[in-house]
Amino acid sequence: MDFNFALLLVALTGVSGLIWLFDIVFLRPRRRARARALEAMTALSEEEREARLQDTLRESTVVEYAHSFFPVLLLILVFRSFVAEPFKIPSGSMMPTLLVGDFILVNKFAYGLRLPVLNTRILATGEPRRGDVFVFRYPQDPRQDYIKRVIGLPGDTIEYRNKTLFVNGVQIAETDLGAYTGPAEPGRSNAGAELKNEDLDGVQHQILEMSGVWVGRDGRWTVPAGQYFAMGDNRDNSADSRFWGFVPEQNLVGKAFMIWMNFGSLGRVGTMIK
Repeated sequence: MDFNFALLLVALTGVSGLIWLFDIVFLRPRRRARARALEAMTALSEEEREARLQDTLRESTVVEYAHSFFPVLLLILVFRSFVAEPFKIPSGSMMPTLLVGDFILVNKFAYGLRLPVLNTRILATGEPRRGDVFVFRYPQDPRQDYIKRVIGLPGDTIEYRNKTLFVNGVQIAETDLGAYTGPAEPGRSNAGAELKNEDLDGVQHQILEMSGVWVGRDGRWTVPAGQYFAMGDNRDNSADSRFWGFVPEQNLVGKAFMIWMNFGSLGRVGTMIK
């Protein structure tokens, strides 16, 4: 999505914060000074003095809004930037792990604290591990957020051949689970979809493969330093590192950890992502 909510949030927080600060430093002392002057005016009746005091101490509408919204905006900005951020799954590339319409939460400090908008890491707190489901900025268009699974770490050699995955020359174990009978991606059929369990360095998760269909890409890749190789769990319906290359460290957003809502399937609410 091209709309930059993070930039808008930073701008609104900054503007409201500056108005709030300007009021504290300049406007509020002036209001109080005028109020003290009014209190010293003995020619005014008590009622008139009280009315003028209220008018003098009253904040402008802009300042009042800034005082109301700045703490809320700041809290949202800090939480969204450094704790957790919500995302909505728009496609079926991570089926069966994630379905279209899942709303997920992403751990923003799993891979380091980053400045909002700039996405510059300011504190290292961890690195992606093989098997993580992670969100990142699409390398070919950083305005878009993608979600895939970490397959290759820096220095790894990844090979995908005849729907079989190899990491550093070792074939990744798969177990057939039969035909996939779960929800289908909108506009697509589950016909021929096979469900398998994949063991990726101890991370057990399910993947989908389409029987008799090959739309993927075979190849062998060596992951450069500071970059990652990503693949979708829906192996025959995922635009991933097999097609557009590696994910640079600076594009990382965070680690997906929970489904917090799906309006079409409330039973998925609270499901932990693995």
